[in-house]
Amino acid sequence: MGSLDDGGVKFMAFPQDHEPCHIHGFVGGIGGPEVIVDLKGDGTVDLAARDDAVQGANRSEVRKVLAAAARRFNDLITLWDAMHID
Repeated sequence: MGSLDDGGVKFMAFPQDHEPCHIHGFVGGIGGPEVIVDLKGDGTVDLAARDDAVQGANRSEVRKVLAAAARRFNDLITLWDAMHID
């Protein structure tokens, strides 16, 4: 698994995780509230369209994770790609 920290959010990509391209963001580190973020082909981020996209996070924490993901988009794509090399 690969990870990247940004402003109190730890992003993780898991090896061979399913499509679409996405990242798991943990507020305050692993074990904290989790937000799953889709990394879109047009260079934007969005809350993942799945039932478990927000786990224990309030609206402020969701916004924090989305903002950090947008800031670090290129780094997160690189992280995802590194975890999905066949």
